[in-house]
Amino acid sequence: MRGPFSERIARMRLASLVVAAALSLAAAFPAAAEEVGSFRNDWTGNSIVVEAVPDPKVEGVTCHITRFDRSLIDRLSKGNWFIDPSNSSIACRQTGPITIGDINTSAKGEEVFSERLSLIFKSLAVRRIYDKKNETLVYVIYSRQVKDASAKMAISTVPLFRSEVTWAKEKK
Repeated sequence: MRGPFSERIARMRLASLVVAAALSLAAAFPAAAEEVGSFRNDWTGNSIVVEAVPDPKVEGVTCHITRFDRSLIDRLSKGNWFIDPSNSSIACRQTGPITIGDINTSAKGEEVFSERLSLIFKSLAVRRIYDKKNETLVYVIYSRQVKDASAKMAISTVPLFRSEVTWAKEKK
């Protein structure tokens, strides 16, 4: 028979495992955006939203993205309830000491952030590519669609040249 002390220890161990699992899952998925501002764009209430997205594998780099958020009036007038436009912009900057984790240094890079713009077909994504020759992190924001891919995209770079950069693993 278990006493109150051993049950308490068992609950603490379970809580520790849950926290460790949550942290592991958070590290495995792309970063989440934090809204830092928004303003109305027109008389119908459409807005421009500004979000901060820290790179989850490159400490000290934050990307700010802007995206369009449709109002209720605009959705009613156009009839397409579940779709936001693909228009977006990105600016990435060094916001602290740079420590580069285990990043994909291949030419295709890796996804840093993704956000749905429609119920099924469209999402906005940010991909990081490491330009070895020019010692630069390249961030590309683009729209993804299942049908008829969009050509709407923007780019931002964070130069590493002559910067004090720490690589968590050996530079590839």
